[in-house]
Amino acid sequence: MSRIRLILCALFVVALTVGIAACGSDSSSSSSTSGGDTGGSGSSDTGLKIGGLFPQTGDLSDFGPSGSKSLDVALSEINKVDPSVTSTTEDDQTSDQAGVAGARKLVADGVSCIDGAYASSVSIPVARSVSIREGVLQISPASTSDEITGLEDNGLMNRTAPPDSFQGPALANAISKDLGGADGKTVNIGARNDAYGTGLVDTFSQAWEALGGTVGQSVVYDPEAASYDAEAQKIVSGSPDAIAIFDFPETFAKVGPALARTGNYDPSIVWGTDGLASSSLPKTVGADTVEGFRGTAPGAPKGTSTADAFDKAYTAADPTDVERNTFDAQTFDAAILCYLSAVAADSTDGQDMADVVRDVSAPPGDKFDFTQLSDAVAALQNGDDIDYEGVSGPIDMDENGDATAGVYDVYEYKGGKLNIVDQVPLDSSGQ
Repeated sequence: MSRIRLILCALFVVALTVGIAACGSDSSSSSSTSGGDTGGSGSSDTGLKIGGLFPQTGDLSDFGPSGSKSLDVALSEINKVDPSVTSTTEDDQTSDQAGVAGARKLVADGVSCIDGAYASSVSIPVARSVSIREGVLQISPASTSDEITGLEDNGLMNRTAPPDSFQGPALANAISKDLGGADGKTVNIGARNDAYGTGLVDTFSQAWEALGGTVGQSVVYDPEAASYDAEAQKIVSGSPDAIAIFDFPETFAKVGPALARTGNYDPSIVWGTDGLASSSLPKTVGADTVEGFRGTAPGAPKGTSTADAFDKAYTAADPTDVERNTFDAQTFDAAILCYLSAVAADSTDGQDMADVVRDVSAPPGDKFDFTQLSDAVAALQNGDDIDYEGVSGPIDMDENGDATAGVYDVYEYKGGKLNIVDQVPLDSSGQ
């Protein structure tokens, strides 16, 4: 009996050893074949939890539904490679206080990467009060204020949308092109009094004057005011060649009608930026108020296989009645970068992820888009450097976490719809 026991024990040890090797075979196979030269693919089991902080209510509520849907689409793509990744969302209400409260709840729920917020006036206090203090990676898909660039953030605050140091010149160039040059031309400005509005006043004014143009009236208004009749009269005064408005849909729903009531308002000479690039704006403010209204907004390169694949995935996803909107590509890219950063760091600690996110999003390294996500994971697991190419463009975060490559859409409202009429690369936007 003792000899039989010895034989059985030996067989058990052999079987156990084989079983352990078999359990580890997926990881070993990924490591050995994951290099870009071998063309292998990888999978992972990070257990990452991504938090979405989007404006379902408040001034930017037009963008909240598409933000949530974009995160869901990203999660679907990530789960093909790593089923352990989950997400949860909170409504920041386009409010600094609600945004901070929402971010704290996300962190309490186990989130180590936040996709959001949208408004700069929300992202900045969230970064200062939550992300930086708690060591959570934050990637905003829509906050464009230049104030974010200089934050002391230990690399934790990043964005997939370019800063307004690019958008101000892009808008100035677009208006100059439309007017046949800036020399001798006057632009009046109306802007909300927050980090977004006042920041754009500065970058646009500097760029416009550098082109030889003149800024006439520059009206900064309280986004919580009950009436804007006095401000509207100033904005249209002096027969400007163009008017630039830096605002959000919910506030412009009151500012726009006030402009129309002046009797001197022509929407075809009015320009805006990304905050007013909403497919819902004609319904929110009235189609006649924005008929011919144009502007610039961070976009996604058209006609690429990556853009086509995202459009197909987004259109097919539920809820199907939530249409594409500004910043959906940037929101998707932020979520993908959350995941790739966890893989690159081999950690879901927010600071560890922050230490690598800028490298993952920029050259050098082999280029991968979201349709090659498993190959990107394999490359990272093999210790290779990668350069994620987003739906929104190359992104190429710099040392401040600012996106420095991509395109601006030039949009126009016609017939109650938002139409993209041109695209301007960032490298020719006047930065």
